[in-house]
Amino acid sequence: MTPPSGLRIDRATEDDVPVILTLIRALADYERLAQAVVATDEGVRETLFGSNPSAEVAIARIGTEAVGFAVWFFSYSTFLARPGLHLEDLFVFPKRRGHGIGRALLVYLAKVAVARQCGRMEWSVLD
Repeated sequence: MTPPSGLRIDRATEDDVPVILTLIRALADYERLAQAVVATDEGVRETLFGSNPSAEVAIARIGTEAVGFAVWFFSYSTFLARPGLHLEDLFVFPKRRGHGIGRALLVYLAKVAVARQCGRMEWSVLD
């Protein structure tokens, strides 16, 4: 499956905080967990772009439209003595699914894992 023309995946910056929060809320709506979202602009800014970031984000865009995102952090494997990349969330807006955007996000993350010499990449999916 070929990704849509004009698809790009960028590492999120602090300027993307409102977009990230919109994507978090869309994911929560999709999972019927909207009431569980207590994240704020300030909280996202501090935990993703503050002095000690807890995770990283990549945003998939077509033109200027954010169509999906991936959130990940690094774990550690004692047996491998190497970091691991843990994919926390991968979300593509339902109207944009089936066009290779999720796959493109996974390829992006695999490249991050290789570049950072991760021993593995892990994620779990809901039923």
